[in-house]
Amino acid sequence: MLVDSHCHLDFPNFAEDLPGVIARARQAGVTRMVTIATRVAKAKAYEALSEAHPEIWHTIGTHPDGAGDEPDVPTETIVALSRHPRCVGIGESGLDFHYDNAAPEAVQERVFRRHIAAARETGLPLVIHSRDADAEMEAILVDEMGQGAFTAVLHCFSSGARLAEVGIELGLSISFSGIVTFRRSQDLRAIALKVPHDRLLVETDAPFLAPEPHRGRTNEPAYTADTARALAKTFAMTFEDFAALTTANFHRLFHKAAA
Repeated sequence: MLVDSHCHLDFPNFAEDLPGVIARARQAGVTRMVTIATRVAKAKAYEALSEAHPEIWHTIGTHPDGAGDEPDVPTETIVALSRHPRCVGIGESGLDFHYDNAAPEAVQERVFRRHIAAARETGLPLVIHSRDADAEMEAILVDEMGQGAFTAVLHCFSSGARLAEVGIELGLSISFSGIVTFRRSQDLRAIALKVPHDRLLVETDAPFLAPEPHRGRTNEPAYTADTARALAKTFAMTFEDFAALTTANFHRLFHKAAA
């Protein structure tokens, strides 16, 4: 059994064949998947997906790319929406300084800190997006953890070794996507090897970043198995043992899905 801990099943890529996507995931051994929020304004869409399909759970939050669209959503609103029985996490939220037209850094930070507050208040894990912002992310995480503990996962990890080390020191989990299967991702696989076994998760980030041997196609939850196989090989584990490990880790972190 595997869990795709991060995908975006509300995206148009899946609108015409969601039953097929779920069936192919099940055939690949992926029995649960979390569709991750990018906008609080789309809460009803996430709720409808997870209510209609027992394999699907959801989160609530604002992606940093949407921070300019939702700069002032109160923490109280995020907390209230997280009470939905199928909502298992907060986010994804974080920092993304990759694009020139992104929301100002100060806006992204303000939105991110509100999500941290929501995670702290609810006890639900925060799904963290971090791209080209390692130093700023480290500073915020250290500062916020000092104000009160919260659980979180650094999703689709592709940052430097230093941020991974800080995340581990702070008690965070780290999730790897199909990027870790790419031929030139030796450094990322080396980082993965230093992550404690009980902090490892796998994901697709579908529809993006399809792993080998599907690179270039639309990614989907079934391909979680390919990422898990690559990481199992990296860790010198059997696929079955690695799948069991990451599934147990998922249920420990996303405890509401295990209830």
